[in-house]
Amino acid sequence: MIIALFPNINKKSAGNLARGICEFLVQRDIDVVVDDAEAAAIEAPPLSSVDAKAVDFSISMGGDGTILRLIHQHPELEAPIFGINLGGLGFMADIPISEVYPSLQSLIDGNYRVQQRLMMEGCSVHNGRCFAVNEMAVHRAQNPSLIELAVHVDGLYLNTFGADGIIIATPSGSTAYSLAAGGPILMPELQAFVITPISPHTISNRPVVLMPEKDIQIQYLSEHDPVEIAFDGISRCTMNTGEVFHITVSKRVFSLVSLPHHDYFATLRTKLGWSGKLKA
Repeated sequence: MIIALFPNINKKSAGNLARGICEFLVQRDIDVVVDDAEAAAIEAPPLSSVDAKAVDFSISMGGDGTILRLIHQHPELEAPIFGINLGGLGFMADIPISEVYPSLQSLIDGNYRVQQRLMMEGCSVHNGRCFAVNEMAVHRAQNPSLIELAVHVDGLYLNTFGADGIIIATPSGSTAYSLAAGGPILMPELQAFVITPISPHTISNRPVVLMPEKDIQIQYLSEHDPVEIAFDGISRCTMNTGEVFHITVSKRVFSLVSLPHHDYFATLRTKLGWSGKLKA
């Protein structure tokens, strides 16, 4: 078995924990490679020393953002991701430091399941193709006022949104930017996309949930400066007046390791600070 390790060394104690994980895995006859940028510091072979297709699991050490960067920076890796959280509780990186080694043993013992989560891809005339795990957000960027975005679904007109922008999110991304903009929470395994307007001028504009097989077309109508399209907040491009941006479901999927003790609803309650309690 080959496991690739991706520590976010900006997180406190990440380096020492990464070295401890390497030792734990090597003692169990597992080959460990580390992201090239950190391999020397962790004193382990670099990821580039092996075939990406030979990697069985990737371990992300940081938070949900670390997982997103891993996927964007290493599109060649298809191995399921095991997310260790080194900060606040994460929706995807949900294994706390206190449970790292028992959780790794569960992984080695095969006591886990793999969630296959939706990803999306987008394309336009001059930007080529791009992908996202959480969301694609079209934002007014440097424009000082609201912008108008016309949205069609499979060629059928949905609405023209006068807003700061719109977010098209996957179920994984429904608890990120879309949630902050008033969008609904979607179960991670759900097959759906959600369109959420950002600060719409018309209060009746509400989020819309769509089947992912739909072709979503977004046209920038306003005679203003170019708007910005951000992919998971990591990469971005611009769109000029009159241009159309297409969003569809990606053939790629995001594979996430889920352990038996994982409780998505407990994560929701804790992360969102819900205070409801069962009554006897």
